[in-house]
Amino acid sequence: MKIFELQKKEELKTEFALKDQLKRATLSISNNIAEGFEREMDKEFIRFLYFSKGSAGEVRNILNVMKETEVLADEEHVVLKNEIISISKQLSNYIKLSLRGMGKSQVKMFSSFSL
Repeated sequence: MKIFELQKKEELKTEFALKDQLKRATLSISNNIAEGFEREMDKEFIRFLYFSKGSAGEVRNILNVMKETEVLADEEHVVLKNEIISISKQLSNYIKLSLRGMGKSQVKMFSSFSL
């Protein structure tokens, strides 16, 4: 929710593309988790967890751009960057846990996906 508060900043009033991309990438993290879960197959769920992790990386990059262009103060950047890194680590751990829970045939099938 901090991202939605961030979007209300005066410095972002004219940054329509940046603001929109930040919003879409942030929403994509949870949307991909939900979509993968609804597919009811371990390999699909893990695939969508990887998509979520990619979206977390995209959010982190946008935050870096916002800091470099002075839209985001250093203190805000550190807090938000640490939160998105934490989310990314949680996703990585969940992926590892999910892969361990899969049978060998499922892992083999999953490894054939190209992301």
